[in-house]
Amino acid sequence: MARVVFVHGVGKQYLSEDSLVRDIVPELRGGVRLAGAEAAARVGAGADGAVAVPAPEDIAVAFYGDLFRPAGTRADDENFQAADVESDLEFELLMAWWAEAARTDPQVPAPDESGTRGTVGWAAAQGLRLKTVRRALDALTGAQFLEGVRDRVLIGNLKQVVRYLTDPDIRTRAQAAVAAHLTPDTRVVVAHSLGTVLAYEALCAAAAARGEDADLDVRMLVTLGSPLGMRGVVLNRLRPAPVDGRAVWPRNLRAWTNIADTTDIVAVVREIAPAFGPAVNDLVVHNGTHMHDATRYLTAIETGRAIAAGLAGTADE
Repeated sequence: MARVVFVHGVGKQYLSEDSLVRDIVPELRGGVRLAGAEAAARVGAGADGAVAVPAPEDIAVAFYGDLFRPAGTRADDENFQAADVESDLEFELLMAWWAEAARTDPQVPAPDESGTRGTVGWAAAQGLRLKTVRRALDALTGAQFLEGVRDRVLIGNLKQVVRYLTDPDIRTRAQAAVAAHLTPDTRVVVAHSLGTVLAYEALCAAAAARGEDADLDVRMLVTLGSPLGMRGVVLNRLRPAPVDGRAVWPRNLRAWTNIADTTDIVAVVREIAPAFGPAVNDLVVHNGTHMHDATRYLTAIETGRAIAAGLAGTADE
């Protein structure tokens, strides 16, 4: 069984496990190899043998994207527009992305907060909220790191996050897709974007279960571009729920490395240790113009180093 399990993020509804394996596995292995070469150079040794790069067959992808694929053949099933940002949670998430984009990109205008009282205030006036949604989409699609991304893609992505958090059937089936790959052989779980929420909850569920799942011993969780630290949108909706503001630590997890790009608007809260405990190692990387791209995260030396430590069993030393 696979020693490394990767859990993908949003926007994969038209892909498959096989197509993601084709894209993810080489980049994950490459990141570990780069980390090994960097470590060898630092100690003055040869690069060969510095770390054990996982074999392709040692890496599995937990795929759940098909759960968000629209049924039927209508061409406009995902032709989302501003008016499709309907729920308060969707609106709150969009506003958080906008605020973060404005904070990290000088080209993005900040949200106009005059005359408002946050999400609840906007919810009281749907016409005003629709206007605000349009402004948010204009601002985000004009951001340096989101150039070329269409409104319908942004809206579709935030809807997937909200559906996972609010639709019990989607949540159960998505977690089942992750749990199917978690075995006593699993040493490292790597997750990206919404997948970090699934990975965390799946590990917690496995820790709470009895029988075979009790043998699960994950040495390293690596979260990439994670929204887990967003208290209002994500953190307070986790299962199990936080206790006194502190999230539950999965008993089957030894170490956790959380990695975020400096301009990743999805990872609004880049340091999650205050919410999940001091054992989380929060790191910052730079992914260039593709700040939230999974393959950019995987080829970062920091990611490769964390994966290698988990495989070597040195993560908790």
